[in-house]
Amino acid sequence: MMDFLRPDWPAPPGVHALCSTRAGGVSQAPFASLNLGDHVGDDPAAVHTNRARLLQALQTEGGRHAPFLRQVHGTHCLTLSPHTPQGSEADACASAEAGLVCTIMVADCLPVLLAHRSGAVVAAAHAGWRGLAAGVLTTTFERFSALALTRQAQAAPKTIASQTLAWLGPCIGPQAFEVGAEVRQAFCAADPGAQGCFVARPGGKYLADLAALARRRLAALGITAIYGNDSTPPWCTVGNASRFFSHRGGSDAGGSGRFAACIWRST
Repeated sequence: MMDFLRPDWPAPPGVHALCSTRAGGVSQAPFASLNLGDHVGDDPAAVHTNRARLLQALQTEGGRHAPFLRQVHGTHCLTLSPHTPQGSEADACASAEAGLVCTIMVADCLPVLLAHRSGAVVAAAHAGWRGLAAGVLTTTFERFSALALTRQAQAAPKTIASQTLAWLGPCIGPQAFEVGAEVRQAFCAADPGAQGCFVARPGGKYLADLAALARRRLAALGITAIYGNDSTPPWCTVGNASRFFSHRGGSDAGGSGRFAACIWRST
């Protein structure tokens, strides 16, 4: 049986979101069972079945087309259309059209979902540390804002930010995400206040709080209505590898699958 994590946030009517888990698919270990990634070494037939099961669940709530992106830890945000092909290269996507499901796959990286309070626009971003440091949330919000402006010509970008909800999904937690000094420098060079998101470890390493870094980036964009991952252990993919896939710290030998965060408009 599928086990979906549903965002606890004040989404407007007609906006739907969910985050899949490991449960409910047909893949065998180490990808058991609802692996949605077709690039991790799993049986392609199993991945196809898993994706079909997810789409069937989305369709019950108005989702029609859910393109799975080829994510490259970059910053490109794609505007979805009914003809967006599977495997389009991007690390974020946005939509103002009903039935188009913004879908991001992760297995330690942070999924970020955005929704305008009017319900007119939604977006999803893949925020691993590389993409986050490079500005994937900025490019996602720029595309999100452009779509919102076409729907509400009188609105200003600052107003759009104040009317935007953000939800952070599960990711590797600050208790488990050990990084080198270059990762810390990548964030602190642009935002000295990001120092508070790193805890020094022996050997010049640091424990990084990926979700907290994302919250800082969102706040800098003017988005302050932020829900979901608060950096506590229940949100950590490494610490909850029996429910979520974890590329870095899962107990599976031989590889890790991918779960997905999805958001869409049904009306």
